Formats: sequence, C-alpha cells, structure tokens
Amino acid sequence: MPSTDAADGRCKFLQHKPENWDRLDIVHEIVFEVTQEADGGFVAECLTEPIFTQADSWTELRDQVLDAVNAYYFDKRVPTHVRLHLVRDELLATA
Repeated sequence: MPSTDAADGRCKFLQHKPENWDRLDIVHEIVFEVTQEADGGFVAECLTEPIFTQADSWTELRDQVLDAVNAYYFDKRVPTHVRLHLVRDELLATA
C-alpha cells in the first residue's frame, strides 16, 4: 500500500507525474456498433459515448462517424482509432 503525505493525504507516487502523464488520458479506440436498416441504410452507435449517426451507404457512414467523433471531442483529445463493428441479425428457419 503506498504511503500518504500527511499534508494533503495524497499518495506519494501520485505527487510526481511521469513524463508522458499528459498522454495517459488519451482514449486510443472507441467502438461503434453498426446495424443495417431494412431500407439498406446504416445506423452507428458508440458503445462508450453518447454518439450516434446514420447514413445511406457504408462509405457515407464512415465519413459521418468521423464527423460525429470530431464534433463530440471538439474540446478534448480525439481517439486515435475508431472501430466500426457491423452487427448482422439474421433469422434462419429450420425444417
């Protein structure tokens, strides 16, 4: 268990930040769950942030997702990667 400083009660190892401390708060990847609608369009929902978007084609969806991510993180560091996870729900009939 790290010892604490009597003056402020903080852990001693937290008093000295590592050189790359400013990079430790970067979100490296966010994941979007993508579903295809009945009309052929796509809907993307981020699994960790309140970010949603939609588009008529996969190419357009990629652009829309990047625009939405940049808008959401306008005052924060943008994640280094965005993963689009296409979910396909298919019902198969048995004999």
